[in-house]
Amino acid sequence: MKKFKRIFLIVMDSLGIGEMPDAKRFNDQGANTLLHISERCDGLKVPNLNSLGLYDLCPIKGTTKVTHPHSYVAILKEASNGKDTMTGHWEMMGVLTTKPFLTFTEHGFPASLIEELEQKTGRKVIGNVAASGTEIIKELGERQLKTGELIVYTSADSVLQIAAHEEVIPVKQLYEYCNIAREICMKPEYMVGRIIARPFIGKDRDSFKRTPNRHDIALSPTHYTYMQLLQDHGYDVPCIGKIGDIFNGVGVTSTTKTKSNEDGMDKTIDLVKNSDFTGLCFVNLVEFDSEYGHRRNPLGYGKAIEDFDIRLGELIEVLRDDDLLIITADHGNDPTAKGSDHTREKVPFIAYSKKINDGKLLQERDSFADIGRTIIENFDLKPEEGQIGSIIEDLL
Repeated sequence: MKKFKRIFLIVMDSLGIGEMPDAKRFNDQGANTLLHISERCDGLKVPNLNSLGLYDLCPIKGTTKVTHPHSYVAILKEASNGKDTMTGHWEMMGVLTTKPFLTFTEHGFPASLIEELEQKTGRKVIGNVAASGTEIIKELGERQLKTGELIVYTSADSVLQIAAHEEVIPVKQLYEYCNIAREICMKPEYMVGRIIARPFIGKDRDSFKRTPNRHDIALSPTHYTYMQLLQDHGYDVPCIGKIGDIFNGVGVTSTTKTKSNEDGMDKTIDLVKNSDFTGLCFVNLVEFDSEYGHRRNPLGYGKAIEDFDIRLGELIEVLRDDDLLIITADHGNDPTAKGSDHTREKVPFIAYSKKINDGKLLQERDSFADIGRTIIENFDLKPEEGQIGSIIEDLL
């Protein structure tokens, strides 16, 4: 018998919990996303996370030392070489990344890439800088509305983003342009993790807003994942948020897009209540990263954590006896650090189930992949050659 029938893995995107041993190599010495947020907020009101043992991982103001018989907690180190979304999520599913994806934050994309994109789309490119998506459409949106040019920009992530007004360039056509960009960026010298379509609407800089028609075209994982292993053995892998994009649909049995963290929790709770699947539900809550980490807004980040904590209480209430809930993160994004880049950090691991009766703080783990390795073991599966990760024995 499998110990858990349904496993819910929720990624609080970018909620790092302290610098990695090699943080200096990434210029991230001293980073601690959760701790520094709590300091700027003069503590956090997180009674549900507190009841699961958060204090054992990071004794932040607002948390207390408690017994937590139904939850295990630990800190996970990242084995891969990187600090981005795809690297972190892929590692959870058994993929080791040794060569980081390329970023073009400092100088924008090479002229040769831009020229090829212009030639193949028949449209001129403007922008080509690292920028906030909301700010660049304020700056260039009116021009794009008049000329039909493509707003191309990047960020601290390994991404090439194309923004266009939906009334000037229909969404379907923008997706086609992004497919062209994806083909160009398969060349080793341009290899970015994701191409992202960023359609927007509005009449002027004061009313422009991005629409829910965002579309990511990611690279497929470089190795067979634990999600694929589950799918190939008949288990369900429903995904909520941008998980389907991060894995380019590989190993995903169904995908549900979300508009916000709140929407993501709504849809996760709905799935808990109404779906009798067997397997892994993989959830990403992106706003911690996109709205607060990159924008260096520790107070907003802290409020988002507190809001999540409220929804976490609702989620725990409806979990079944044979459900397992895992909460973790994919990298750090310390909002008190300089710039807008991710930070090279360890991440929290919190596992809750009514079946757990000896919950405690576990030893630090060497890889995010221990999550996926433990999940497949629960379903009596063994890793394929090249998949990394060790079983968290206490959990099973």
